[in-house]
Amino acid sequence: MKINFYKKVNPWVALLVIILTVGGFCVGFFGGPRWVNDDEQEAFVSNAEDCNVKIIPLTGALATYYDITDSGYVYSDEIVSQVEDANKNERIKAIVLEIDSYGGSPVAGEEVLNALKNSGKETVALIRQAGLSAAYMAAIGANTIFASKFSDVGSIGVTTSYIDNVNKNKTEGLVFNQLSSGKYKDMMDPNKPLTEEEKALIMRDIELAHDDFVNLVAKHRKLSADKVQQMADGSSMLGEMALKNGLIDKIGGMNEVREYLKTELGIDPIICKEETGY
Repeated sequence: MKINFYKKVNPWVALLVIILTVGGFCVGFFGGPRWVNDDEQEAFVSNAEDCNVKIIPLTGALATYYDITDSGYVYSDEIVSQVEDANKNERIKAIVLEIDSYGGSPVAGEEVLNALKNSGKETVALIRQAGLSAAYMAAIGANTIFASKFSDVGSIGVTTSYIDNVNKNKTEGLVFNQLSSGKYKDMMDPNKPLTEEEKALIMRDIELAHDDFVNLVAKHRKLSADKVQQMADGSSMLGEMALKNGLIDKIGGMNEVREYLKTELGIDPIICKEETGY
């Protein structure tokens, strides 16, 4: 059984987002952030010799480690490694986790959360188009969370939904032969019907994961568990509402993050850009 903290997206909405973002707002999976214009980019970005702010991208579905069969994923292994490298670098004064993700693995989200929380640097999460579910869990590890007033934020909830092929198989004359060592071993196989006992087991784990997610948000956002529970129906909200509800700290983009770091740390933020990424 695979528990997911993931926001399901209407494919037409996703297509519209792609169309609107292609012209300069997209974050490449392996590349760095793409700024609105080149002048703004040059003002922020430098080489590794004099930079003092490390940007780490969390763009795409969040998983724990690299799998050659996956595409469009980002991995907590890599993010945690980059946080640790920044922690060891005396020149780096702040870490910015740049998020554009609809979620993924709760284990991966918690690993990134802990890496940020345990960092000795100033940490900022910047939510761009979306910071949802497991990606939002990762964000709450930062000292401060920024988002645009148009950003999609939250989606505190759990899913492990899947497609049942049983009726299709009957139509096509296919028969599922269960050969397993226990009655639950083939649970959630899409080619067999889900029994009530199996559904109860799955919902048990979903509810446990849901409660853990709620408690993590309450703890790290300094909110009451009751308040978070009221928001934890799987829905998301735009940035301004997320600010009012305590899910983020500030409205803004990279310009505002830069000004925040300049004020908080008393430095002129210079973003790290290396040949192999951030």
